[in-house]
Amino acid sequence: MLQSNKINQWLITDQDAHIYTWTESFLFDRKAQGLSQGTLYYYQAKLKLFASYCDSQAITKISELTPNIIREYLVYLEQKGHNPGGIHACYRVLKTFLYWWEDETEPEGWKNPIRKVKAPKLSNEPIEPVDLDTISKLLATCGDSFTDKRDRALILFLLDTGVRAGELCSIDLVDIDRFFGSVLVRKGKGGKPRMVFIGKKTRKAIRLYFKTRTDTSPALWVTKNGNRLSYWGLREIIRRRAKRANVPTPKIHDFRRAFALECLRNDVDIYSLQKLMGHADLQVLRRYLAQTTEDIQEAHRKASPVDRWRL
Repeated sequence: MLQSNKINQWLITDQDAHIYTWTESFLFDRKAQGLSQGTLYYYQAKLKLFASYCDSQAITKISELTPNIIREYLVYLEQKGHNPGGIHACYRVLKTFLYWWEDETEPEGWKNPIRKVKAPKLSNEPIEPVDLDTISKLLATCGDSFTDKRDRALILFLLDTGVRAGELCSIDLVDIDRFFGSVLVRKGKGGKPRMVFIGKKTRKAIRLYFKTRTDTSPALWVTKNGNRLSYWGLREIIRRRAKRANVPTPKIHDFRRAFALECLRNDVDIYSLQKLMGHADLQVLRRYLAQTTEDIQEAHRKASPVDRWRL
């Protein structure tokens, strides 16, 4: 967590302060800009990884960084088993941080080393979603207790909306229209709100879940004690269900990928899908759409110019 009360003025102006100090100042700046807690945690995790690497190399000041040190860091991440997407994410955060430091301190004679380091290649391979058979097995473990009904509704909600984990946990009761099935995501990525929707089956599952609740929490998803469900609690729910179903534990984001692919297979146009998922552009969305040869063949069958031509 950010310790903003410990960040004094000298921490923000001393160019020779430790890298850890500057990362805290950077995070404080992002917090002041109103970034979401999830984004702050994201920045914090990536910068902590970089600062730890610098420590291992006896590098304590930003002014000591060189393009080659940054390249060695990227290679180090690969050797430690980080996938291309994770390495690219670390590079983006580091780039943002170093440009911020440059603007913040305006160092004389210092050339930002990140300018000479090209971004690592990002794979264009589609990302595999959780398959529907696995989701069926997860649902089969849900009985009639409070946690059973909650978990069933939650799993269906994840698949039916494609929301991110942090978005799901922040939804309140007032954000959902139980009659029409619209759900307001107030805290989307980048602080951008959007509307998502749930179908009849998910709405029914949520109504059954509501009937078992006795708490007064404003949150849509709660624990047995009536507290708002956290990200870690959500992960534990999926882990526990997967263990009972004897299937590999899917990641929370895998449900989002399944939502995207199933919507595409069910003829949702790409631009509507982009809005439902809250993507700023189509580039990210493309990696979610892991279409099979059968998908493409079916698309051609429906739209074949020759077969649809009245000869």
